Amino acid sequence: MSRLTQPLPVSCYKTQGGGFNFGSPAQTFSIAPMLCKTDGDDNDVITDVISSPEIEESKPSFTVSATAKLKQREVEWTEEKRKSLMKTVSSYRPSCEEATPARVLLLGPVSSGKSSFISSVQSVFHGRVTNWAMVGSSSASFTKKSFNIRGQKGEDPTALVLCDVMGLRDGEGSGMTLHDILSVIKGHVPEGHKFSPDQPVRSETLGYVKKPSLKDKIHCVAFVVDATKILTYPKGLSTTFQQLREHISDLGVHQVALLTHIDKICSDTAKDITKVYESHIIQDTMDKAAALLGMSTSYIVPVKNYSSELDLDVNTDVLLLSAVDHILQYADLYFQDNPSQNIYKMSL
Repeated sequence: MSRLTQPLPVSCYKTQGGGFNFGSPAQTFSIAPMLCKTDGDDNDVITDVISSPEIEESKPSFTVSATAKLKQREVEWTEEKRKSLMKTVSSYRPSCEEATPARVLLLGPVSSGKSSFISSVQSVFHGRVTNWAMVGSSSASFTKKSFNIRGQKGEDPTALVLCDVMGLRDGEGSGMTLHDILSVIKGHVPEGHKFSPDQPVRSETLGYVKKPSLKDKIHCVAFVVDATKILTYPKGLSTTFQQLREHISDLGVHQVALLTHIDKICSDTAKDITKVYESHIIQDTMDKAAALLGMSTSYIVPVKNYSSELDLDVNTDVLLLSAVDHILQYADLYFQDNPSQNIYKMSL
């Protein structure tokens, strides 16, 4: 049975008064931030006053607590939660006609944090910070690499494979083309293939998989964007993302997104990663990332990759593993949507 409940198209937020406000994407509201303080609480509470431009000022307005929106995602920042998430990922087992792991393709601009995310997840299971995936900023060429997320020492590898490819073309520069990306997702591109913008993948390409099986295909796509660059990405990138999402959806592959480098945009979160869902800066950036990608904020997960750290941190591990769990839930949908190919089973 799936652990995922699909997000509804209408959002529901609990107000401070105990009721609920339902908002539809088709409705447009003007939002003015207001700082207020509640009785008996020394903490400042920010509320968003939402009003329709068609309503006169004399008409009553209603408020929605921004804190309620931020705290929709409750996280247990404990060692027990870390162990529980590791067990969930380790025990992930798709049951299908072919013995194949779930393959997840990471897509994003150069230096967005794709390779760092793979290395960080591998580090969690290895028990120390290591650099498994090549981390770099070159967009000239890149080899398709797949990383089977290893289990803890003495355990078998997990049934999750993270695939890394060269950075996306932003509409103005070089990078991965739409044609090559779709070829990877369909399973035509062999492992170790070296991408080049002027040499698209073709049936004549060395190692080209003419009749890809389930184990060759991609079962979920995770877009990766840098929180520090959300406002400075080239205009063409938004179009690229939305074209990609349309074509990938046509293939029946679900998509999620990772927002990286969150510690670099919020000093409070940099000091204490458990503040991630209390940060209005990060919430605002998640909203901007959603607009860039053309998807709901509910599909976006903020993460902090290991970079200069020498030791693992429980809270950082929990955030990383929560992101992996989020990805697995959408990989789950691929198997459910294709019952003729396989029957999915999640072991918990």
